[in-house]
Amino acid sequence: MADIQQVRSKDLTVFEKTYIPQIVGGLWLTFKNMFKPKVTRQYPEEKWTPPTAFRGRPVLVRAENGIERCVACGLCSRVCPALAIEVQANEVPTLEKERFPEKFEINMLRCIFCGFCEEVCPEEAIVMSDEYVLSFTSQEEAIFGKDKLLMSERRLKKRLEFLHENV
Repeated sequence: MADIQQVRSKDLTVFEKTYIPQIVGGLWLTFKNMFKPKVTRQYPEEKWTPPTAFRGRPVLVRAENGIERCVACGLCSRVCPALAIEVQANEVPTLEKERFPEKFEINMLRCIFCGFCEEVCPEEAIVMSDEYVLSFTSQEEAIFGKDKLLMSERRLKKRLEFLHENV
């Protein structure tokens, strides 16, 4: 059996064991920040415009021709760590695509806005929008179907351009 050498970190001095340096450092940081200008947003009256990298609520992209981009591959539901996405596929007899989501639901109470669904989507059909105001009065109201999730490509233009730049 080989001897394993243990690396010891530096022992604290008696003064450091009292935690006085850490307390004084914390008080100094507080004192410095007391005199900085305050930044307060009066929220309902003054809206915040999020940057393009902001991950708001996930939405489905509706193409310019009015058809959703989603091909119901189910990757978003498989990668979702919160198990918030449910997709049921159906076949389409048209030439544009073979499948479409017959049912696409996101439980917004479970969604953690991680953006994994956006990253894994091969069609860029689901993206994180800039919407951050979500309020519900019941759990059923928090389950967003395709009617609440579909958003036009024009409305999501900035986010889609951001995704293309950061590939």
